[in-house]
Amino acid sequence: MTMEPLRIRQGRKKFDAMIGTGGVGSGMFFTVNGMHTIGREESRSGRIEDRKDYCKLHIVSHYVKSLLGNEFEVIAIGKVGEDDAGSELVREMREAGIATEHMMICSGERTLFSFCFSYPDGSGGNLTTDDSASSKLTPQDVHKAEESFARFGKRGIGIALPEVPLDTRTALLKLSTVYGLYRIASFTSNEMDEVKKGGILEIIDHLAANMDEAARLAGNRSKEDTEERTVSAAVETLLKKSHNITLSVTAGKNGSWIWDKRKLHRLRAPEVEAVSTAGAGDAFLGGIIAGISAGFGLVEAQQLGTLMGSLSITSPHTIDKRIDKKAVNNFAHSKGFPVCAALKEVLR
Repeated sequence: MTMEPLRIRQGRKKFDAMIGTGGVGSGMFFTVNGMHTIGREESRSGRIEDRKDYCKLHIVSHYVKSLLGNEFEVIAIGKVGEDDAGSELVREMREAGIATEHMMICSGERTLFSFCFSYPDGSGGNLTTDDSASSKLTPQDVHKAEESFARFGKRGIGIALPEVPLDTRTALLKLSTVYGLYRIASFTSNEMDEVKKGGILEIIDHLAANMDEAARLAGNRSKEDTEERTVSAAVETLLKKSHNITLSVTAGKNGSWIWDKRKLHRLRAPEVEAVSTAGAGDAFLGGIIAGISAGFGLVEAQQLGTLMGSLSITSPHTIDKRIDKKAVNNFAHSKGFPVCAALKEVLR
């Protein structure tokens, strides 16, 4: 399938490449019968769903590449296992145009795998392997790609995503700092305390989070806090570390929030019938990255991120390979979503 990239005006593009690390893996979805919570020793019937699951680095990289096309290079740094799943994932990444010369086969290890379970109402959780090939990615592996960091410098984006060790992601952010890349990162809720203490926030230009991660960043918050109070408290925490960091926070069907170093912006999401919300936050981040790479301001890029996240949940898969510029444009029109002039221009 031929993808249609954004039409970026000559001289407007800000970045030429993204170099990222994070988990690369697959998963399966299982819907259980009955609404009561699964017990510790309970056996429960259900069904395997016809849905494909991918991990964060793969999802974000795919959407960035699908929106920006051949004129933007996406370089993935990661490890997969010595198994069929790993070989297939790397093949799919190459097929999407993602550079995989720094995707390594980890001998004797299995590829990252997630088992996602859900109840009939769509709620649920997931179980993810913590001893996969992704967990074996080291800072030294990141430094093997140093030539790419040096080649793109200030025209590049360095992105550090979960599902690989925190010290490996820190190494990517530090290497990006050395060569002047724009630094983007996200962390799980359980990592936030260590991130706040470890000096990591000081070497980030943009932090991407969901509402739970923002709450953990903000500290002990009341359950009665509004989304705005939670995000505002997260911003206060960031400002104690750096005045140069920006923040994006996804809030599911309630939309998203952006802190652009001056004020807080909220953008509501268009109403859609959700098939699966898995991967929506990663699709949103892919849209943000594509937007800023195309020369948009962060608030303009939020519009593209919102469209990407909302469109992605209409698919059962965490990567919808049909999404490109044309699909985003049609979706925006069908929902009557307000789009700024700059975004209209590139979506034409």
